Amino acid sequence: MDELKLYYLPTCPYSLKVLHFIRDKDIPLELRATTEPEHRDFLLAHGGKNQVPCLFIGESPLYESDDIIAYLDERF
Repeated sequence: MDELKLYYLPTCPYSLKVLHFIRDKDIPLELRATTEPEHRDFLLAHGGKNQVPCLFIGESPLYESDDIIAYLDERF
């Protein structure tokens, strides 16, 4: 399985929606808050935009909370 990393903003309602889902399902993945400059810079450089939430599946970004939840729900 590809490595999973979620880029999120603690005050974003869409990020919170995904975070609640992850916690409810106890899904093991790395969380990276974009309040940290290095995480925000990585998201922009590798994802192409500063939009959260963003789930990196290996090297590929997946945006939109509903799409992220659907992806995770199929796999966990």
